[in-house]
Amino acid sequence: MEHISTALPSPRTWNAWWKAAVWLVGLAVASHFLWVTAQRYAQVTPEAYGMFWDRRSWLWLHVAGGSLAMLAGASQFVAALRRRWPALHRGLGRTYLIGILIGSTAVVGLLVTTQGWLALKLAFAATGLAWLITSLRGYRTIRRGDIDAHRRWMLCSYLVTLSPAVFRLFLLVPALMQLASPLVMVPSLLVLSWALPLLAYESGRRLRSLRTSPARARMA
Repeated sequence: MEHISTALPSPRTWNAWWKAAVWLVGLAVASHFLWVTAQRYAQVTPEAYGMFWDRRSWLWLHVAGGSLAMLAGASQFVAALRRRWPALHRGLGRTYLIGILIGSTAVVGLLVTTQGWLALKLAFAATGLAWLITSLRGYRTIRRGDIDAHRRWMLCSYLVTLSPAVFRLFLLVPALMQLASPLVMVPSLLVLSWALPLLAYESGRRLRSLRTSPARARMA
């Protein structure tokens, strides 16, 4: 009779599956956002653009930079690409940073041309700073040769890159916008769209570190 193994997958295998699942979810979120955004802003009308109608050039620039970063950034977490085509990985990494610079420049333009609504301005500014700081840290760590830190910071950067898509998902939650005035909810959700993923990632990383520390101590 043929023996059927009932051994559970190794921690490394579980880790690989978990990373693949997270990557697929992120790719799905980004793809959905890009598709919805393309459909919405393809109609160049005041109704489609709302408050951004008079500043649609800055919005186009922001969407172009963010889309470039989303697409180029998704490939950076494919381990096979890093191993087999390191030059392509570096080229896509530079493309990702260029997209962030374009998108961040547009954020400044939107901030300068936005009248009133201080809370929204602060939310945009905080998002832009988080985007730039995480990306800059990722770039500086790889320049120093610290690959582990580079991967952590670039993952944080990509979580901020996905924040517009997460924000759109928040808007789909029934009755969420009814919790308070749109003047409060829109800026709050904009910040939470990147702050919550960063908090979840960092909490998970710290918890994983605490779990592995006793094992390493026993092996020492």
